[in-house]
Amino acid sequence: MDEDSSRGNGYLCDVCEKWEAAARITEQSDIRTVQLRTGVVLDKYGGALNKMLIPFKMGGGGILGDGKQYMSWIAMDDIIQSIRYIIKNNSITGPVNLVAPNPVTNYEFTKTLGKVLHRPTFLPLPDFAARLIFGEMADSLLLSSTRVNSKKLIEAGYKFKHEYLENALEDILK
Repeated sequence: MDEDSSRGNGYLCDVCEKWEAAARITEQSDIRTVQLRTGVVLDKYGGALNKMLIPFKMGGGGILGDGKQYMSWIAMDDIIQSIRYIIKNNSITGPVNLVAPNPVTNYEFTKTLGKVLHRPTFLPLPDFAARLIFGEMADSLLLSSTRVNSKKLIEAGYKFKHEYLENALEDILK
């Protein structure tokens, strides 16, 4: 999916649509407006990766569901630098996907994080267990699949520091 793709379904898509609609009000006053759509932000000090580190370091990491769902991710360094790039580049407007150019499946993410941490990744979390633990948010946050690309940002000339997951995780976790 890119910035021009039709919206998905579900709670998170509804929330994002309302956020973006509220932001577009500024366009009526000729104010440049950019709606940032972020993937899973990777940083060892917070967010999803930080929460994954303890179980993965203990050898308890594993795929979620069938592992085929795509994860669109971005390293914190690229979030910061891409926002700076957008601020300086007045031609960028509207929705912008802030995701690395190479999304991965949950299986690939799990195996790569295990490899970087030198830990096994053999304890899966089946769909039904994820739903028992996380309720309906399991489907929206953990089990859904969206393969997003950063077409608009790349076409505007932004160069990612972290294009590939393994290099990003090695740099983040060093």
